[in-house]
Amino acid sequence: MTMSGDNLKILVVDDSNTIRRSAEIFLKAGQHDVMLAEDGFDALAKVSDYRPDLIFCDILMPRLDGYQTCAIIKRNPKFANVPIVMLSSKDGVFDKARGRMVGAQEYLTKPFTKDQLLKAVAEFAGAVQGDNA
Repeated sequence: MTMSGDNLKILVVDDSNTIRRSAEIFLKAGQHDVMLAEDGFDALAKVSDYRPDLIFCDILMPRLDGYQTCAIIKRNPKFANVPIVMLSSKDGVFDKARGRMVGAQEYLTKPFTKDQLLKAVAEFAGAVQGDNA
């Protein structure tokens, strides 16, 4: 297993500066390239320019919420296969189901730990990280 190519381009979409900053620190510690967006519109603009391998998207955001953002990204054939992990401070069954309906692959409850975040990334990176987590 080679270690090259395991750094992913990851977009983190959250209206909370604290969440964005901690996600960025955790992901950079995992050797990933990180782009931040503060709402759904910002995310949509960055998705087409940055072409991320993975997206973490908050659910509760002003203007365009996470479900709408996810649905719009998934409707674009260029980005339909990009995994999206929903972020929410509520650990609700309804939220998880609704996230799946709009195409989200995974669901992470905030506040997340570095381990939880990197574990979610590793799942989608096809275990390129190996088992030395």
